[in-house]
Amino acid sequence: MNNASTKRAHANSRNAFLAGFLGWTFDAFDFFILTFVLAAVARDFHKPISAIALTLAASLVMRPVGAFLFGLMADRYGRRLPLIIDILFYSVMEVASGLAPNYEVFLILRLLYGVGMGGAWGVGASLAMESVPIKWRGILSGVLQEGYALGSLLAAVAYWTVFPRWGWRPMFFIGVIPALCTLFLLLRVEESDAWKATAAMQKDWGSYFRAVFANWKRFAYLVLLMAMMNFLSHGTQDLYPTFLQQQRHFTPRVTAIISVISMLGAIIGGVLVGLYSDRQGRRRAMITSNVLALFLIPLWIFSPGVAWIAVGAFLMQFMVQGTWGVIPAHINELSPDRMRGFLPGFAYQVGVLIAASAPYIEAVMSRRFTYAQVMGSFAAIVLIIGTIVIAAGPEAHRVEFGRDAT
Repeated sequence: MNNASTKRAHANSRNAFLAGFLGWTFDAFDFFILTFVLAAVARDFHKPISAIALTLAASLVMRPVGAFLFGLMADRYGRRLPLIIDILFYSVMEVASGLAPNYEVFLILRLLYGVGMGGAWGVGASLAMESVPIKWRGILSGVLQEGYALGSLLAAVAYWTVFPRWGWRPMFFIGVIPALCTLFLLLRVEESDAWKATAAMQKDWGSYFRAVFANWKRFAYLVLLMAMMNFLSHGTQDLYPTFLQQQRHFTPRVTAIISVISMLGAIIGGVLVGLYSDRQGRRRAMITSNVLALFLIPLWIFSPGVAWIAVGAFLMQFMVQGTWGVIPAHINELSPDRMRGFLPGFAYQVGVLIAASAPYIEAVMSRRFTYAQVMGSFAAIVLIIGTIVIAAGPEAHRVEFGRDAT
């Protein structure tokens, strides 16, 4: 390969990764906006907080639909076009959510937004993981996944700066421009070599679906793994701002600061644990993070002062998102080339569907127990079961993509 070709390949790898990362970042930003303004939206629509928390669950419930549709498109037509369509769709639904006149319309829009959110991760992750060098797959997996944490951090900044002055509705508008900028980046990306190697095989839907059904055991394991992962992330994140506001009585400013600190921990944890997984394997890295998170629960949720709560939030999300940082590399490595656009993303989002009730369950149980008691117990149970699931599963550390076609 000559120098010009090498530079072009490096540029394409960079752009593909950035497109997947930014698409996931602004998807997560749009989702987390609502977690910060649950109480305000509830007041405007004259509903209890649990009813607005139900709209969070509604978005999560619809994510498998998006993963199914956009995942099939990604295997049949390539990664770029489905990702472009997906980003346009969820951006429109997000803006419309900020214009909703009542609760019923808002609920419908959040259902539709969930379809777009469901398509973004699987297509973006397959494009990114197939485009980056094998030796950096783990650390870049961590960076990619922490687009989710960065989206949450940016949502906290928006809550801190926009909400006190203009209220909750404009917060649903501000993520559109950067999301659209991601589309221009996608126009500069070529399809991955791994997809090109199997493109000719994708024209026959019959053989494609037979291949999918033949991998049902692998799919079932990935669903179980992703269910535990999503119980962990949504159980420790979605109602955490509400816990800070309602139980600890922190101001919007303090709530936002602690949330930003926790997401900084998440970003650092995802990258470092991803790097660790490159050297020591995916399962070992994930198990280590889960075990350490289990011991951090008292500091994270029961600390008496603001400073210790902030330290606990940082460390807890370091470990939770440290485990998550390994996921894009791990489940893409466990998926056959021919169905990498579909299988990881759909398994991920079916896992989301199973775990979609987490914020609603916590909100309902908080009527009888404190938020700290509910969230702490929930996290402990999920961490223990999740560790067992990870330890019992397979691993394909640094497998070469594209080999199925040959």
